[in-house]
Amino acid sequence: MQLRNFLVLSLVALLALPSEAAKNKKDKGKKGSSECEDWNWGPCAPSSKDCGIGFREGSCGGETRRLKCKVPCNWKKEFGADCKYKFESWGACDSGTGTKSRQGTLKKALYNAQCQEAIRVTKPCTLKAKAKIRAKKGRGKD
Repeated sequence: MQLRNFLVLSLVALLALPSEAAKNKKDKGKKGSSECEDWNWGPCAPSSKDCGIGFREGSCGGETRRLKCKVPCNWKKEFGADCKYKFESWGACDSGTGTKSRQGTLKKALYNAQCQEAIRVTKPCTLKAKAKIRAKKGRGKD
């Protein structure tokens, strides 16, 4: 009977150890917690080149911190990776410039980024669109 009680107590003690270790691990994560709530974060600056893993610096009162961040390699440099926009469909191809454009309205600004409310982006027309424009111009001259 004593042996069984000893084994049950040992088993309970062993099961309690991992939960204590997990609790201590969670507490370690809170070690760097701050009382400050009004953090000002800068843009994500890639460690090398113009995209990839980097760091974002923030300050609040006299405290400064660095957070690991990632700049996607297909981001639009004109308006930054921290400004998220909802875009309309692409417009028709402009025969004068050979480009098409669309407008985006600000959906979300991450880390208190300074973003424009509305932006316009352009890209070159596809070869099919250029061919259609040329065909229309050619027909009008006859």
